[in-house]
Amino acid sequence: MSTASTQTAADFSLERFLHQTLDALGLTLDEHQQRQLLDFTALLQRWNSVFNLTAVRDVEGMARLHLADCLAALPALQRLAPRRLLDVGSGGGLPGIVFAIGLPDTDIHLVDTVQKKCAFLQQTSGSLRLKQVQVHHARVEALTDPAGFDCITSRAFSDLPLLVNSTSSLLAPGGQWCAMKGRPPADEIAALGDAVLSRIEPLQVPGLEAQRCLVWLRRATR
Repeated sequence: MSTASTQTAADFSLERFLHQTLDALGLTLDEHQQRQLLDFTALLQRWNSVFNLTAVRDVEGMARLHLADCLAALPALQRLAPRRLLDVGSGGGLPGIVFAIGLPDTDIHLVDTVQKKCAFLQQTSGSLRLKQVQVHHARVEALTDPAGFDCITSRAFSDLPLLVNSTSSLLAPGGQWCAMKGRPPADEIAALGDAVLSRIEPLQVPGLEAQRCLVWLRRATR
């Protein structure tokens, strides 16, 4: 590692980075929520070697590639203000735990098929006192919920047709899917057919030049 890169890593401040990211996104989170985000990132780094939560190992990479990416989607979800939200394929809590911190009044359900990742999610939600979070170790197709969810999110859960098909029974009437994507996935949207309406919301992730967007989906009314 060069002297310059060593200096950069040594100078990185997660707290400063978080404040700059929140300012750039126009996000207002109180001191408790900001501390939860800092503590979550620390937990993610601490347990990553044990649970293999992400290929990114250093805290700066986690902050820039994961935390900021998830925070960029939060203003849209705060505007939506869902009563109940299901995050599919939650993995290391990206974005589910971040959304739970930013949406303290929303009932958040996290589902993943990997037991050790669910153990991390359970431990993290307890440590951060996210009492509105429930963790499910299951295939999402096996979940049942009579009340349904008014928002179903995903960040790294396969393609849009699979997301819609595997969670359709869990979406409440009038609810929406919200998929975090890079470039708008035109082929995936086309494969959904006329039964699902789509809307693309571009995102600008502070400090990241790569293209990002939210794909909003809802059932077409007949």
